[in-house]
Amino acid sequence: MRTTLSQFLRFAIVGVASNALGFLWYLLLTWLGLGPKSAMSLLFLIGTLQTFFFNKRWSFQHDGPDRLVLPRYLLAYGVGYLFNLTMLILLVDYAHYPHAPVQAIMIATVAVLMFLLQKFWVFGPSSTHSAKVSQ
Repeated sequence: MRTTLSQFLRFAIVGVASNALGFLWYLLLTWLGLGPKSAMSLLFLIGTLQTFFFNKRWSFQHDGPDRLVLPRYLLAYGVGYLFNLTMLILLVDYAHYPHAPVQAIMIATVAVLMFLLQKFWVFGPSSTHSAKVSQ
C-alpha cells in the first residue's frame, strides 16, 4: 500500500505539473482560435511523450527497456485520448456544456485512468516479467 501511495504521489506531481501547463496552453490555443478537440489532441500527444520518461523512471521506478513498455504506454494513452475526445464530443458538441470546465474535469478523470493503467499494466509486474523473458 505504501508503494502505491508513493507512486501515486509522484505520478500526481508529474501529472499536475504537466496538466497545469497543458491546460494553460489549451486555453491559449482555443483563445487564439484553434478548436477545442484540435487543441486537446495536440496537447495530449505532447503531454504523453513528455510524461513517459518521468513516469517510467521516477513515478514507477521501472527499469525495463523502453521498447517493451513504450507501446503499452502509448496504447494506454490512446485509450485515454479516445475517452477524452468522446466526452468532449458528447458534452460540448451535443450537450452544449462549455468546453473549458469539461476539459478540466476530463484531465482529472483521465489522470486516474492513466495511473491505474500504468500501475497495473504498463509498468506493472507483467511488464517486468516481459523484460526478463526477452533478455
